[in-house]
Amino acid sequence: MTSMKTDKGPGAEPLKEPMADPAMDALIDPAADAELAQALANFRGNVHAWSEAEFNRPRAARIAARAGWRPVLAWTLGCMVVACGVSGGIYDYHRVVVERQAAAARIEHQRKLAEEQRQQAAMNPAANDENLLANVDSDVSRSVPAAMEPLAQLMQEDGTN
Repeated sequence: MTSMKTDKGPGAEPLKEPMADPAMDALIDPAADAELAQALANFRGNVHAWSEAEFNRPRAARIAARAGWRPVLAWTLGCMVVACGVSGGIYDYHRVVVERQAAAARIEHQRKLAEEQRQQAAMNPAANDENLLANVDSDVSRSVPAAMEPLAQLMQEDGTN
C-alpha cells in the first residue's frame, strides 16, 4: 500500500499494517496482490463518491404536517364524556348518602315523637282513653245511608221517631 489512511480523522494515529509472515509471503502472488489492491482502491473510491453524492444532493425540506382540529375535538369530547360519567357517579353517590341521612333523621324524629306520646299517655291515662273513644265513636257512627235518606226525611217531618 502506498498511502496510509487514518482511522478517526486528523490527529489520529495512522493504521499500521500487520507484521508480515515469511511463510505467507511465499503463498501470495504479487500479481494477485496488486489486483486486490486495485479492487479495494476502486471500491473505496466508489464508496467515497457515493457518500459525496448523497451528502451534496438537494433535499426537500419537510414541513411538519399541521394537525387538524378534528383530533383535538375528538380528545376534548372524549375527556368531557369521561368527566361527566365520573361526576355523575359522584353526584349519585352523594345523593344516596344525603337521602340516607334524611331518612335517619326522619326515623329519629318519629322515635322522639312516639316517646313523647308514651310519656304523655303515662302521665294522663284517662284523657288519652277519652280521646281514643271519641275518635272511635266518630269513625264508627255515620249518618243515614244514601238509600235510606228519603225515609229519614219523612220521619223528621212527622216528628215521630
